[in-house]
Order: sequence, then C-alpha cells, then structure tokens
Amino acid sequence: MISRDRLPQTRRWVVKIGSALLTRDGQGFDSTVLSPWADQVAEFLRRGGKLVLVSSGAVAEGMTRMGWTRRPRILHELQAAAAIGQMGLIRAYEACFQKRGLHTAQILLTRDDLANRERYLNARSTLLALLRLRVIPVVNENDTVATDELRFGDNDTLAALVANLIEADLLILLTDQDGLFDRDPRFDASARLISEARVDDPRLDAVAGGSVSGFGRGGMVTKVRAARLAARSGTATVIAPGKGDGVLQRVGAGERVGTLLSPVQESQAARKRWLAGQLQVRGKLTLDAGAASALQRRGKSLLAVGVKDVQGAFHRGDVVACLDEQGRELARGLVNYDALESSRIKGQPSSRFQEILGYLDDEELIHRDNLVLL
Repeated sequence: MISRDRLPQTRRWVVKIGSALLTRDGQGFDSTVLSPWADQVAEFLRRGGKLVLVSSGAVAEGMTRMGWTRRPRILHELQAAAAIGQMGLIRAYEACFQKRGLHTAQILLTRDDLANRERYLNARSTLLALLRLRVIPVVNENDTVATDELRFGDNDTLAALVANLIEADLLILLTDQDGLFDRDPRFDASARLISEARVDDPRLDAVAGGSVSGFGRGGMVTKVRAARLAARSGTATVIAPGKGDGVLQRVGAGERVGTLLSPVQESQAARKRWLAGQLQVRGKLTLDAGAASALQRRGKSLLAVGVKDVQGAFHRGDVVACLDEQGRELARGLVNYDALESSRIKGQPSSRFQEILGYLDDEELIHRDNLVLL
C-alpha cells in the first residue's frame, strides 16, 4: 500500500478537473479559475514532473453559448453542446499556459480508441511524445463521434484510462468535496474524512454517493470506480478538494489532503500481469541468440535486427510471443508493426525501415515497457 510520504517521488501525473470547479455553478466555463491551476502545473513541470490534464467544462460552455439552462438529455444535443463548448475550453487553456511559456495540446478520445490495440498504441505514443516535449495534453471525451455504447460516462473514468495508458504514478481527481467520507457530510455532521484506504476496501462501496451539482455526470461512486480502474496498472489515486490553495503542491509534498486510494499491486507488476495473462497472443517472433539474451539478461527492447522468423496474422498493437531458436517462449509484448511489415524488416536495423517500408513508426519492434518476460 502506497503511503503519503512516497507521493513526492511520483513524477508522472494525470489530473482531472471536474465541471463544478470550472464553471460558474454550471452556467458556463469560468476561465478566471484557470490561472491558479496553471501556476501549479507550471511549477510541477519546472520541478521535472510530467502531467496530463483531463478537463470537464465543454458541455457547460456550449450550453452557455447556446443559451440553454438545462443539460441536454438527447445524445446528439449533448454532443453538439460539447463540440461548441470545446472551442472555448481549449482556447482558454492555451491562452493561460502560453503566458507561462508552456504549450497545450488537445486530445479527444473514445473508449473504442483505447480498446483497439493499434489505436491504443498510437494514443500512448502521442501522449508520451507530448510529455517529452513538455507540452500539456488536455484530454476530453470525443463527444462528436461517441455513441451510447462508446461513451466513457464520466471524465473520472476517462482519467483512469489515461492513467493506465501512460502508466501514471498518480491520478488526482479534483472535486468540490474535501475527499471521501465514511458518511455523507451533507446530511451527517459527524462524518469523517477517509484519509487513506486500499482500492479493494469494501467500505468504499457503502460510502460513495452520486453527483451533487447535477452538471457533472460523476460523483464519489465514479471516483471510486476510477481509482479501481487506475489501480489495474498500479496507479494510486487521490480524491482532493480542488478549491484549496496549492492543492497539487500539497499532494505532491505528501500532505494529508483528500483521500488517498492505494493500488493492491505495484505499477510494474500490475502491467506485466495484464500483458502476460489478459491479452490473446496473435503471433510469434523467433529471435536469434543475441536478441534473446538482450531481452532476458539486459532488459532491452526487441529490435527487428534480432528477429529470424515471423508467424501469424497480427496487427500493430497485438500481443505476440517471443521465442528462442529452440521454440521456447521467452516473453510477450505489444508489437509496433503488423505481420507483413515485421516480415519485411526482420533481421534489419531500424536505419533501413524508411527505405524498406517507406516510413518509420518506431525504432523498436517491441518496446521494453510493453514487454513481459515469462
């Protein structure tokens, strides 16, 4: 179980800011509240951290622009409101962070983007590239193309899936509440804040409630679910009061602010278990002795130059098995090229990928972060 004193060591965060913190009582996006958030994010980056923002507020901004006073219930009207409001939302973020010498990037996702292995890898590669460039990704659901079956349902869930995607150390869910309480503080003055718990603690199911404001789709129940989803990749979650001064710095310093929900497994163990046991193997790669040794003894990525044979009909993002020359399975991982491309570049250095394929997506056939030894 992760403790508060370990939080200062975490350097890759996903921060979700809810509708109640970004709107004027649900009546439109309030750009004036961004300045203190931008200061905190800029300070976190200055200290070497990497951060992805998951932001609500697009629907509320769209409602204001259209003169609507009630949140739409029909899906296509909700999508329209989000599309209209997204313009103001992103413009406000970019203007605010530019004043601090920082750039933002708009990322719109659906659940299908992260369920499809190829698009999962594409989204992951883009987000990690943005983080390396010290650009702040601002993520929201792609409402204009989502359907009822594809909707995340709330941005807490979206934030948890993004935390899985980039293997974040910490997910921070900012809300208008002080955290998770053992009873509903709106009706029971004796309610006490749950400072720390494990995500599998059965108490959490009994105390989580729905949305208070009516403008966000979330509530404490979605935050608990999100924490459990994030924990699948070993990410800890803090449910924190977003209106407090310097809340991100206070969380990062290990102060007892909000509710800390700890994963059952460490990050690496959780991800490796997912790769090894929960995804179907779609193909096989036979490695030469040098590549097998690099994987097993030196923890390296798999390069195409060390591959002797390619079997199966797999796509980019599928799981493939890595075999030694005797046919023993050594590892499994998410492959960066499909079966035909892999067959063409096997035995070749990455410097020849452009010549052979006409493009270069990744230098590695399987990156070590997406590889598990068996």
